[in-house]
Order: sequence, then C-alpha cells, then structure tokens
Amino acid sequence: MDMSQQTSKMRNLAAAIIGNALEWYDFLVFAFMTPIISKVFFPIPEGEANSLNEILYMTAIFGVGFFMRPVGGVLIGLYADKKGRKAAMVLVTTLMAISLALITVTPSYATIGVLAPLVVLVARLIQGFSAGGEFGTATALLIEMAPPNRRGFYGSWQMTGQMMGLLIGAGAGTLTTALFTQEEIQAWAWRIPFLFGLLIIPVAVYIRNRLEETDTFKEAQAENAQKGMQQRVTMTEALMQSWREILIGIGLVAAATVTVYITFTYLVTFSTRILGLPLQETFQVQLLGALWVVILTPLFGLLSDKISKALMLKVSLGLFLVSMYPVYSWLVAAPSIERLMILQLIVGVFTACFFSVFSTVMAVLFPTKVRSLGMSISYNVAVLVLGGFAQFFVTWLIQQTQSPLAPTYYVMGGLAIGLIAAIILGKRADAEIPH
Repeated sequence: MDMSQQTSKMRNLAAAIIGNALEWYDFLVFAFMTPIISKVFFPIPEGEANSLNEILYMTAIFGVGFFMRPVGGVLIGLYADKKGRKAAMVLVTTLMAISLALITVTPSYATIGVLAPLVVLVARLIQGFSAGGEFGTATALLIEMAPPNRRGFYGSWQMTGQMMGLLIGAGAGTLTTALFTQEEIQAWAWRIPFLFGLLIIPVAVYIRNRLEETDTFKEAQAENAQKGMQQRVTMTEALMQSWREILIGIGLVAAATVTVYITFTYLVTFSTRILGLPLQETFQVQLLGALWVVILTPLFGLLSDKISKALMLKVSLGLFLVSMYPVYSWLVAAPSIERLMILQLIVGVFTACFFSVFSTVMAVLFPTKVRSLGMSISYNVAVLVLGGFAQFFVTWLIQQTQSPLAPTYYVMGGLAIGLIAAIILGKRADAEIPH
C-alpha cells in the first residue's frame, strides 16, 4: 500500500470514528438529560404517588423515537447499498442536525403548554429515522476498508465511537451540573449540551463529505455494471437470502442494546432517582465508566485479530451475564458513589471485550450487496424491541415491584439472548467478510 492509499485509509477511519461519535452523542444526550428535562416538559408536582411519573413520560418520548429506527434503517440501508456509504452517512448527519435544532429551541411546557412535548416528539422521530441508518452504514465502511488482518481492530472503532458519544454526553452533563445551580439548569442551562451538539454538527458533515468510497463497494458496483445492471437490493431479497443471519444479528444486538441503554445511558436516572445518589458525582462515574470502555475496546479489538473472535464473544457475554446479579445486589445493598464506580469498572471490562468484536462479527454475517441493509434490519429491530422503551419499562417495573434490581433482570435477559446467538454462530464469527 503506497503512502496516498495509507493516508486515504487513515482519513476514512478518522472520519468514520469522529462522525459516529458525534452522531451518537446527539442521539444519546437526550437520555442523559432525562432526569432534568422531564421537569421542563412534564412539570408534575412531586409526591410519593407520582414521583416517577414525569420520568415515565419522558422515557416514553425517548422510546417513541425508536419506532422510526427500523424505517430509517431500511431506507438508509437501501440507499447506502445503492448510492454508497459516504452519501448515506452525510444524509444521516444532516437529518440529526434538524432534529437537534428542534430540541434545542423548544420552549418549556410552562411557556407553550402541550406543544412543547409535541415538538420534542417530532424531533425524536426524526432522530430515530436518522440513527436507524448509522450503525449499518458506518460499520460497513469500517469493515470494508480494513486490511484482512486488522478487521477486528477497525470494527472495534464502531462501538468505540458510540461510547465516545456517550463519553462526550457524560462530560457535558458533568460540566453543566458543576457550573450551574439546579435552578439555572432547570430554567435554561439544560439546553447547553444540546446546543453543543448542534454546533459540532457542521464538523461532522464536513468530515463525512471528505470520505472516499470503499474498494469493496466499488468492486461490487463494477461487477454489477459488467452484468449490465445497477446494484439494486430490495428488502425482500435481503430477508430471503439472509433471514438466518438477520435472526443471529438480532440476538447479538439484543445484548449490545441492553448494555448501552440500561447499563450506561440509564445510569444517571437509576442512580439519582432510584438509589438517591448525588447528580454531579453520578455524572462523573458515568464519564469515567465510558472513558474506561473507550480505552479498552480498541485494545480488545487488537487482541481479537490474534485470537478467536468467536471465543471472545462467548466468554465476554458469559462472564457479563453471571456477574450482573451479584454486582448490582452489592450496590443496592448499600448505595454509594464508590460502589457505583467499582461496578462500572467491572461491567466496563466485559462490555469492552464484547463490543470489540460485535461490529466485525455483524459485518461477517452479510455479503456486500446487502451488508448495510442486513445490519440495519438486525440492529434496529432489536433496538426497537429491547432498547427504545427499555428505560420506560425498567422505571415502570421499579415503580410496580418496588425492587431497584429490576434493571438487572432486564439486562440479564438481553445478555442471555446474545449468548445464545453467539453459540449458534459458532466459529463463523472468525470467517472473512463475504463479497
């Protein structure tokens, strides 16, 4: 590989990682700020009977956006498999900018009444459509441009990018709670993390416009051109040809989904509203926990290029599953910031090991002509079922059962589904990506 090719590949890698991190920051910051902005859009008086109701309403709004994710995943996936990974990634980022602008400028319930949550609802639907196309497109680009002996490392940056987005969001939450009083945050400062995301959107668009299409995609287009046909994939073809792979992918995504949306993004809500821990310190734990995973994931990705990805997949999910109940029971028995930090460090090791091979294995499941679409279907179906309303369901379960361990059971269920999928997949996880 000459110097110009190497430079192009590094630019593509940086563009995919940075753009992915900014995209997921914009989507996840809504979850981080739920304990605060729930009072802005659903100002229900505090009381024993309804102290969790505004959280339920706001997590419902958060979840509604996920209904659009399968739609966005299919349409943007088809677009990416026809027009290219670059065009789809620029489209995704542009749509996210529109939705974030709506949330940033929406007046409070006290100002415009019921219109406030309705505007937020529309913004979340657009966000859901946009985010639906992100995983399949960005993962396809990363894996297709990776050298054969570095696919694990390159693929690990997909989930590292997601965790970077979470890390930036946690940092924004930490700074907001540290610099402003509770009254200031409630009145106007909650908008700052959203405004920050809006301001960096042009950076993401610029970076993604400089992407170069992958050789794998170009070769597939050229092959179809020689046959006298355009590259054209329908959802029916994808389902007919790859339905087993889609089911396995849904199982793997189930484990990733409960990890992201409960173990990490629900952390602030769970720790402050259920365990009664201080908001600022909880944001700091979330920040450090996300940083821990960001550091470990690419390191495990390097390791996965030297040993079996199938083994890493099964071991990480198995250990993650059996550790959940003991560590969360220990935290709930005597809640403290110190115990919460230890828990996040333990969970972070298993998370990073799983995340390091997850995206690469997902890409191995599908050939080039349906790769973005196949991954998008698998990813967004699982996220819709287990992720979109995860925060709503576990909050409701806690309210109904009065058990703070309800989130633990939810995560364990998703991890068990992922482990079954990994066992069924077997050694195929170590195969090369199909053309």
